Amino acid sequence: MFLGTHAPRLDDKGRLFLPAKYRDELAGGVVITQGQERCLYVFPRDEFARIADGLRAAPVTAKSVRDYSRMLFAGASDQIPDKQGRITVPPALRRYAGLDRDCAVIGMNTRLEIWDSQAWEHYQAEQEDAFAAAAEEVLPGIL
Repeated sequence: MFLGTHAPRLDDKGRLFLPAKYRDELAGGVVITQGQERCLYVFPRDEFARIADGLRAAPVTAKSVRDYSRMLFAGASDQIPDKQGRITVPPALRRYAGLDRDCAVIGMNTRLEIWDSQAWEHYQAEQEDAFAAAAEEVLPGIL
């Protein structure tokens, strides 16, 4: 399970250090792709394969499946972190997420998300009231 918020920086070559506590879990490889709300998703390879299997089983005749699959797979990049735990964020994905230097890497249970640090702060500020007011229908029977 991926948790927490980390604040790495992109270097001049577009490389980013993955959080040290997750490096062993991600050493076998990751898939980086476009996420929603202009962030990037970083999946362990096995988790991305599970999602790909689900989309493969979905009806190709459903426009929403085709649309989502195109966005998810078209910009995806599979990588193996280097010995220092760095991954290279491809230029197209950096542009999509507005990444320049300061980033926020957040744990999202089965994946990590990479955000521009200012975009993450803005998102958190916008969501605070909705989070505080979340009613049972958001998480029925869980909390």
